[in-house]
Amino acid sequence: MRERTNVLTLRLAGPLQSWGASSRFARRSTERAPTKSGVLGLLAAAQGRDRGADVSDLAALTFAVRLDQPGTRVRDYQTAHHGETGKSMPVSERFYLSDAVFVAAVEGDEDLIDALYRGVRAPTFLPFLGRRSCPPSRPIDLGAHRGGLWKALSAEPWQASVWFQRRHVRERRVELEVIADLVAGEGPGDAVRDQPLSFDPRHRRYGLRCVRSSVVTVANPLSAPRRTFVPPKHDPMGLLES
Repeated sequence: MRERTNVLTLRLAGPLQSWGASSRFARRSTERAPTKSGVLGLLAAAQGRDRGADVSDLAALTFAVRLDQPGTRVRDYQTAHHGETGKSMPVSERFYLSDAVFVAAVEGDEDLIDALYRGVRAPTFLPFLGRRSCPPSRPIDLGAHRGGLWKALSAEPWQASVWFQRRHVRERRVELEVIADLVAGEGPGDAVRDQPLSFDPRHRRYGLRCVRSSVVTVANPLSAPRRTFVPPKHDPMGLLES
């Protein structure tokens, strides 16, 4: 019998990413980590769902994201002109995360996770990291697992770039921040308007969800073994005796 799975993990890595939760008008900001609505939109596109399709099954998934390589926030200043009149359009600011790497995970019904896994492996629409101008630099599929969301995030190897891992070469294990959906009974959290209700472009709707921050510890594959200092054998009086 095939082993059932209930957690899907995704690697979100690229030159630029942008995950907006409160962007309005000419200022398009980004959160410091992928949003639930953004990742669920990626999964819906991979399955080929229409923008007006019901996404309540996706919204019911428990979501978490691990910050493997936080990246750097950058600002893009854009100008434009109307094609017919030549009139200047409003100046816009767009913010991105540069050189960031995340591991996102969703947990839920086994049949739905299996279907999403198949969609990610052979997507109907190509995935992008928050905006269409931000393609991933590596395959996003990390696999489907069983045993729970936190177990999957703790077992998934560190996905940071080699140059970033080398900065922590003296650490055998590193602590990585995780931002996750707050489950009932877990204590206080922060409310964010990031629960997708509809992706219909005529009337996008998002509700509130509560999140909390925690950490998981993973191995550093590039860690150097600690060396014990052994003083060289040296007799300062040896030359006088000879």
